[in-house]
Amino acid sequence: MRVNCVPQENSGLEFRKYVVGLKTKVPLENGKQVIPINFDNAATTPPFIAVMREINKFAPWYSSIHRGTGFKSLVSSDIYEESRREVLDFVGADPDYYTVIYVKNATEGINKLSYRLHKNLKGCMVLSTRMEHHSNDLPWRDKYCVRYVNVDRDGRISLRDLERKLKRYKGKVKLVTLAGVSNVTGYINPIHEAAKIAHKYHAKILVDGSQLVPHCPVEMKEVHRPEHIDFLVFSGHKMYAPFGIGVVIAPKKYLKRGRPEYCGGGTVKFVTKDRVVWDDVPYRDEAGTPNLMGVVALTAAIKTLKCLGMTEIFSHEKRLAEYALNRLGQIPGLKIYGDAKNINDRSGIISFNIEGVPHDIVAGILSREGGISVRNGCFCAQPYVQKLMGLSSKDVRRLIKNPALPKPGMVRISFGLYNTFFEIDELETMLGHIVQNKEEYLKEYQVQPAQSP
Repeated sequence: MRVNCVPQENSGLEFRKYVVGLKTKVPLENGKQVIPINFDNAATTPPFIAVMREINKFAPWYSSIHRGTGFKSLVSSDIYEESRREVLDFVGADPDYYTVIYVKNATEGINKLSYRLHKNLKGCMVLSTRMEHHSNDLPWRDKYCVRYVNVDRDGRISLRDLERKLKRYKGKVKLVTLAGVSNVTGYINPIHEAAKIAHKYHAKILVDGSQLVPHCPVEMKEVHRPEHIDFLVFSGHKMYAPFGIGVVIAPKKYLKRGRPEYCGGGTVKFVTKDRVVWDDVPYRDEAGTPNLMGVVALTAAIKTLKCLGMTEIFSHEKRLAEYALNRLGQIPGLKIYGDAKNINDRSGIISFNIEGVPHDIVAGILSREGGISVRNGCFCAQPYVQKLMGLSSKDVRRLIKNPALPKPGMVRISFGLYNTFFEIDELETMLGHIVQNKEEYLKEYQVQPAQSP
């Protein structure tokens, strides 16, 4: 596949021409049709034009893979297998040491590893962190003894606490698992420093790359270096490639032991009435007919991102974040979560609240009156959000006991490569309007001005 693109530094407007649907108008509450503003990219990004083009181009050749003898099957198999090298190259992973397993998304990928590593880690401890998405927390809880690395008052991971806990548990910790970028505060975690610390105490490291890989240059590093990453997981739908594809990158040797958590077609070499010989890695971990269309989409997205330049994308989104933090910080009564001053380690994710106005109402007004898409709630990171909002254990118990109480949460904006400074200006105007008309909105939505968590 050839992607025709010319990377342009400092130009969200230039990047926009590579993305589908940005000019598709949506209706407002007043009946007007407007070009929408999408600030919900941390959840899902729109597809690249090149992705949709490649899907349509490949569709006539779509066929079964691996065991088909027809010409289209051979073509499909070659495309599927070659894609693994594209993925490994994109994140600087050694193809002789690592393998790529295709899954539906990062959630399935982390669940897969929680099962597949169980034989290697049985009876051992896993260190997660207090900022994790539920998908990098819950899968470990029912299989391992899990402990958590603390975050500081601004919500950053404490590497000091990471090393303190690794020392305290004296070799029992065999895996450290953390987000590459927080989906709440946008903090870019020092994954290579964390890896160096983990390896010092003979633990492996897993990085949830869902918010990292689409936005930042990623290098897993050579395996002989102490800062290398052992496991990396990410999703296609967050990097301009829909169709339900996710990636697990793992050392081949750690997947050779044990049976796959899903078994069936494609996972075996030989089966008798009382014996199973599992297939080699990675085939034993891809049960059933693989998502070939998803792989085609992912490969096209990776080639487009490489062509546009991950450094240029990161720099553009970083400038957007700095601009937004400055503009939003000037709105009276708007609270930004996380450190809004020392922002060198923040990516294009910002969460906030407007004093006295529930998060769901703010998000709804932005959509209905401004055509601006955001996310509100706890973003599948409830313990972290509770910490950042200062909720006590008593507050949490009261919320669990009384489901009818208003749910705590935040409003989140998250940038993609195609977002612009003008869109941030539009957001600032709408948020200023909400603040200025707060009392009217509270009456309209029948909300009491003072609300407890």
